[in-house]
Amino acid sequence: MNKGKNEPNFNRTNPLAEFDAVEDLLKDRAAADRALNHYLNPKPAEPATDPRIDSLFSVTAKADADTLLTSTSETLASIKAMAEDLAFEVEGTRRSVALGIHQLVELCQLLVDKALDQLEAPVTPAP
Repeated sequence: MNKGKNEPNFNRTNPLAEFDAVEDLLKDRAAADRALNHYLNPKPAEPATDPRIDSLFSVTAKADADTLLTSTSETLASIKAMAEDLAFEVEGTRRSVALGIHQLVELCQLLVDKALDQLEAPVTPAP
């Protein structure tokens, strides 16, 4: 025999002999199953957003009414400017459509401005 070399042990032993009870074997089996499932069958990542939202854009839940209305007002002003610009570049029914969009945006702008005024106005007690 070669000294310093480990020779394989060909003695056949019962692999279950090292377990004291069937419960130990089952615990090890359950742990192995959990480990395999963790690496081989990972759970899909949870969606980071509300699943009810089905749009590209979303609004943070932390935004207060004043911030939302102010942003809406600025967006409406931009739409109004684009519709006004477009109305003077087209003719006929297209011009009428662009002016109609301009008027609807102006109406929305008035509603948002009124809501902002109500938010900023001090609350006076009723007599």
